[in-house]
Amino acid sequence: MSKQSPLCISITQSIEKYFDDLNGQQPTNLYNFFINEVEKPFLEVVMQQVDGNQTKAAEVLGINRNTLRKKLKMYDLC
Repeated sequence: MSKQSPLCISITQSIEKYFDDLNGQQPTNLYNFFINEVEKPFLEVVMQQVDGNQTKAAEVLGINRNTLRKKLKMYDLC
């Protein structure tokens, strides 16, 4: 069995807590909810780390710069 990273452990604990907090209710649209909750702060931190340079951010993220711009606009981060 491989050792989990601290990030993986933290995410797992957060998701488990989310389900506990639902108190038996069935969530809907969970995938989109999770992506929206995680992607915005993820992009905010990456942009801070590269001093707002979209080209560097796209390289760090391994995505096209136009894709990054679209995501930044979607989350009102540009």
